[in-house]
Parts: sequence; structure tokens; C-alpha cells
Amino acid sequence: MNKRRVVVTGIGMISPLGIGNEPTWQGLIEGRSGIDRITKFDASAFACQIAGEVRGFDPEKWIEKKEVKKSDTFIHYAIAAAQMAVDDAGLDMTKEDGDRVGVIIGSGIGGLPLIEEMHQKLMERGPSRISPFFIPGLIVNLAAGHISIRFGAKGPSSAPATACATGAHALGDAFKIIQRDEADVMFGGGSEAVITPLAVGGFAAMRALSTRNDDPQHASRPWDADRDGFVMGEGAGILLLEERERALARGAKIYCELTGYGMSSDAYHITSPAEDGSGMMRVMQRALKDAGLHPQDIQYINAHGTSTPVGDKTETVAIKRVFGDHAYKLAVSSTKSMTGHLLGAAGGLEAAITAIAVKEGVLPPTINYEKPDPECDLDYVPNKARQAGLSHAMSNSFGFGGTNATLIFSKH
Repeated sequence: MNKRRVVVTGIGMISPLGIGNEPTWQGLIEGRSGIDRITKFDASAFACQIAGEVRGFDPEKWIEKKEVKKSDTFIHYAIAAAQMAVDDAGLDMTKEDGDRVGVIIGSGIGGLPLIEEMHQKLMERGPSRISPFFIPGLIVNLAAGHISIRFGAKGPSSAPATACATGAHALGDAFKIIQRDEADVMFGGGSEAVITPLAVGGFAAMRALSTRNDDPQHASRPWDADRDGFVMGEGAGILLLEERERALARGAKIYCELTGYGMSSDAYHITSPAEDGSGMMRVMQRALKDAGLHPQDIQYINAHGTSTPVGDKTETVAIKRVFGDHAYKLAVSSTKSMTGHLLGAAGGLEAAITAIAVKEGVLPPTINYEKPDPECDLDYVPNKARQAGLSHAMSNSFGFGGTNATLIFSKH
């Protein structure tokens, strides 16, 4: 049986660069950093005092006032980004067959801010002060749940929680569901909002975060020799995927085609990647096979590129193992240099960015690339966006526990 073809018709992005597709994309191609000092809590006693915060987000623009307090911020971001994607796609969801519409949207951590808030209330005022909406307000699958309810999506619904690969796994699963003719329209992506004392303190305790507190905008510097850890970000990236023929029939704007998806596990360590890049290598190879492409067909990789000493080096090794000599002809950039690392939302946001890059023929840069690392010697699109016609582009997402996801987007 021939696989059904899947296209991207709608995108919704919320990021430290802005609320919406235009401000986020504009910030990227301008090479602007969304990183600054933390304002959500007093971080003065923390080793890391910087993050990529979403600024100026008003949940009441997207959600009824009385409903806002019933759910955590990651759910608010997801609902808003999903609505953006629907509006962008020009879909009237009231006219869709709900049985053929599904939602797969995950989060790496979920409602940690709400957990911290309710724990404080419990300690200070007792169990009677715990909200009855506490549990449904924090659990990971309620982002997908709210979106399903909002749009009457009665098809497949799921919520992966695969750390920093979450958003990409959600999209890959949604892609396969349409290919298998189990749905015609799928929401896919991720949402995250955990710039909190516990999360920042926890990642800092692992020594995973940059401590360049005196220079926030230059802290996220993938592949640079002076990189010292990642910078946390928050936001959401949600794509609306459609079966190609129905999208063409309704005259939809098509960003690109989603053609390949790969999954793998390092089976190596709870946080560190396999040093030989083998897990990353396998996931890229599987995505290429799924898309029916050869390594030389790929022109651009939106890399995982977190700005950690080990991770960036390992991804470079893996790219060389997969692409051979072609690795030096590829453009490889990390938009985390501008947005920070959105954890469970990273794969969704970066898939959206890759889809727009394919449509627009523009490569977003890796900013803060100042001092080359001899072990990281590829073309990282340093510091300035670049025009480039793209036929096929790849987006990589790798998570704690060694879980890996790769998506391939092709020009339509």
C-alpha cells in the first residue's frame, strides 16, 4: 500500500523571541537573542540566573478568564499555539469531521510551576487549600486534552513525554497516523513552561546550564569553543499536518511536505549521549530511509545543538558518520542560540522553524559563534542568516535517557 503524503499547512509558535510566527521568525533571521536575566522569580542565589522567558503573554487573549486558573502555563501556551496553527491553516474546525482529526502534543516536564505553587500552599495553609483543578492542571496530556475539546478533535490523541525529543516525537507520531489513514488532520508538537526555582536549580545542580550570568545574550553559543552549557527556554511549537490531497483540494497554503521520521535510543546513559554518536547516527539514517532519500539529498540540518560541551561535539561526530564528505557541504545551524532550549517544546518549535526555512529558502543562523572548536568543524551558518534554496531539510531532537528523533521536511 502506498503511503499517504503529509503536508504542513499551519504553524503556531510562542518563543522567547515573540508570541506568534512572524515575531519569532523575524527574530531568528535577524540573529536576535531572546535570552535575558530571569524575572519569574528571584534567581540571585542560583548558579544560573538567565533564561529565555516568554514575555507579554496574556492567556486571557486565548482562554476564558475563569478557565485560566484551572491549568498550568504550558497548557496556556499549547492552546494559544494550536489556535495560531488553525488560523494560519485557514481551517474552519466546525466543518471538519472530528473523527478524522487528532492531537498529539507533549511536554517534557508538564505543570511544574503549579506543583511548586500548590506544595507551598499545602505547607503554609494545609491540604484544604489544594485546588480541585491541581491534577488536571498539571498532567502532561492535558495540553492535548484541552486542544481536542476546543476543536472537537475526536481522532487519535496522545501526549509523549520524551524529554527534549518530545515535540519531534509528537510530530513524527502524528505524521505516521495520517500516513496510515487513521486521520486526515493532526495537531503535533510540544509545549513547556518550567522556568521555576526547582527546575533551574535542578538543571544547575547537574551542571548542565550556562553560568554566563553577566552576559545573557551571548550565553547560548552552540559549537563555540567557549560554550559552557545550555540556557533554558519556554514556549510552544505546534504544527497542523494534513493529508496532501485534501489540503490541495481545499486550496490550502502548504509550507512543505513532511517526508521522513526516525526514532532511536542510545541505550547508554541517563543524560549523556553515546560518545561515538551512534544513537544520533541511527536516528538520522532511519529518517533518511523513511523518506526514501540519500544523505547527499539533505542541504540543511536544524540541529539539536544545545551549547553543551559534550552534546555539540557528539552531534558533529554523528553528522559526519551519516553524511561523510557531504557533511562539509551541509548547512547546520542551532536556533537554540537565540531561543534557548525549550526542553519538551524544542522539537516542535524547531520543526516549525525548519518548515518555514524550507518554504522561504532562508537558513536561520547560529549566533554567538566566535571561537571555533577544532572538534566542531562544520558549516554552522555563523551569526548571519543565509539565503539558500532547500529541497530537503532535517530537524534533530535528542533527549535525556538517550531518546532520539529526526524529522525530514521537503519542498512541496
